[in-house]
Amino acid sequence: MTEVTRRERMRAATDQEIRHHARALLVGHGRDAVTLRAIARELGITAPALYRYYDSREDLLRTLCDDICTDLAAVLSAGLEPADADYRERVFAVCRAFRQWALEHPQEFSLVFGSPPAETDRRSGQDQFAGVFLRFVGPLMAEGVSQDNLASVPDAGHLDFSREQRELAEAFAAKGIEVPPEALRPEAVYALLRWWVRLYGHVALEVFGRFPFDLNHADMLFDSMLSELAREIGLQ
Repeated sequence: MTEVTRRERMRAATDQEIRHHARALLVGHGRDAVTLRAIARELGITAPALYRYYDSREDLLRTLCDDICTDLAAVLSAGLEPADADYRERVFAVCRAFRQWALEHPQEFSLVFGSPPAETDRRSGQDQFAGVFLRFVGPLMAEGVSQDNLASVPDAGHLDFSREQRELAEAFAAKGIEVPPEALRPEAVYALLRWWVRLYGHVALEVFGRFPFDLNHADMLFDSMLSELAREIGLQ
């Protein structure tokens, strides 16, 4: 095993400090406050020195997104326990955990899920939320979704779900779950997309304060939405 040198340890420690201060600026003052100059001031170094670690402010923001998604994945993983619990409740638990995390971390949510993909994601065009959602909720839904109750895909001849099917297959593979062929049918992918679109939409409206009316019981509306979606795909 290669021994980590003192210089490498110091570089790793400085990198962690940079990310720590960047995250603190994000949480305390929003995305616009995360600048290399502000971080350099916090660390007592010159702004050009930070270019030894990050090529640009955007590069640092992308790293922050990675860190945030790692934290979110840990939160959602807790919703999968215990593993022998009813799958419907496990699906609901993951969805509720995502909503709670978003409401408690509005600045992190805004950076990861409210920024153009080209600015915050190294994989051009890849939606961070879709990746997190499919990784955790996709496999669960495939366990119990009733194929007989799946809605047909509208305009099936014009919609291409090949990318989404590939991402779903990767999500199953990452969890070590053998996927039956019907779990990757266009109808199943369409059902999953309906879930994450409506889940993300509801949460984003709450986080950004964009509900078109005063909502005193958003949690009740959220649970009602989950139950409605569950019925549509046979998750009784």
